[in-house]
Amino acid sequence: MNILVTGGAGYIGSHTVVELMNAGYHPIIVDDLSNAHYRAVDRIGKITGKAPAFYMANCTCKEQLRHVFSQHKIDAVIHFAAFKAVGESVKKPLEYYRNNLDSTLTLLEVMEKFGCKKLVFSSSATVYGPNNPYPYKEEMPAIQSTSPYGWTKVMIERILTDYCTAHPDFCAVLLRYFNPIGAHESGLLGDDPNGIPNNLMPYIGRVAAGKLEKLTIFGGDYDTPDGTCQRDYLHVVDLAVGHLKALEYAQAHEGVEAINLGTGNGISVLELVTAFEKANGIKLPYVIGPRRDGDLPAFWADAAKAKELLDWEAVYSVEDMCRSAWKFAKNASV
Repeated sequence: MNILVTGGAGYIGSHTVVELMNAGYHPIIVDDLSNAHYRAVDRIGKITGKAPAFYMANCTCKEQLRHVFSQHKIDAVIHFAAFKAVGESVKKPLEYYRNNLDSTLTLLEVMEKFGCKKLVFSSSATVYGPNNPYPYKEEMPAIQSTSPYGWTKVMIERILTDYCTAHPDFCAVLLRYFNPIGAHESGLLGDDPNGIPNNLMPYIGRVAAGKLEKLTIFGGDYDTPDGTCQRDYLHVVDLAVGHLKALEYAQAHEGVEAINLGTGNGISVLELVTAFEKANGIKLPYVIGPRRDGDLPAFWADAAKAKELLDWEAVYSVEDMCRSAWKFAKNASV
C-alpha cells in the first residue's frame, strides 16, 4: 500500500515512516522542510535499508499535492504537516490558522479528486481545553483550547467530522496524542527542530550537549506536587506504532473516530529532568522562569479506547525515553 505522509521528515513523521517501511508499506513523504531536515530522509534510508519517496512540497499548494497524487496511487494519508508550537502560536496566530487549516482543506480536496478515502490525522490533547478533568477521555467535550495551535486542531477535527458526514464512505481517525519524547534506538532520528527548541526534551538534550547554557522551566508555581507542569510523556516509537494501528483500523472502517494515544501517567517537568539525569548520569543546570502562554497545569490520557479499538498501548518507560533522547542528542551534537 502507498501511504502519503505529510510532514514525514519531521520528528513524529520520520519515526512513523520507519515503522511503515518495516511493516511493508510504501510511504511517500511530502514536507516543505520548514521545521525539519532532509537528513532525516537519508537516515530513514540508513535504518530501513531503502530510501522512501520524497517530495519537497507544501500542503497548502494544491498543484504540488496534485502532482504527488498523479505520480502515485495513494491508498491512505497520514497527515502530520502543521505548525506545532503552542507558545509561538500565541504570538503568530494568523500564520498558524492559515497554514494548519489551509493544508488540511487542500489535502482533503486533492484526496477527493483522486478517490482516496482513508486519513489518519495528527490531532492533539489540547482539544480538551482547560475545563475538562483529567485523565482526558474521548467522550469529553473537545471543543476548547488555550492557544491558536490548539484551536486549529479543534477546527480541523470539526472539518473532518463534517466531511465524514457528507461522505459516509470516508474514514478519518483523529489521534489525540499527548507529549512524545525520545528517539529511535539507532540514535539517527530524534527531535531536532530548527532554532531554539519549543519542546522540553530537545531543549534538555541541547543543554546536556553543551549547546545551550541552561534549561528554563516555564512556571514553578502551578497547583501540582512540585509546582511544575505535569504531562503524559510517551515514547515517539510507541506513538509511531499507534499510527500504524490507526491505519489498519481505517482500512476496515468508515466515519470519524477520535482516539487518545498516551501512557495514562502524569509526570512533572522536574520529574522528567530528574529521570534524564539519573538515566544518563548527567547533571542539568536549570532555572525556573515565568509561565508560558497557553500552558495548562496538568493533564494526561485515559488510553483505554486505544487498547480496545487498536490493540495499542505504550510499552517504553520514561527511562527508555530519556536514554534514547540523549543518544540522539549526542549524535546531533557531533
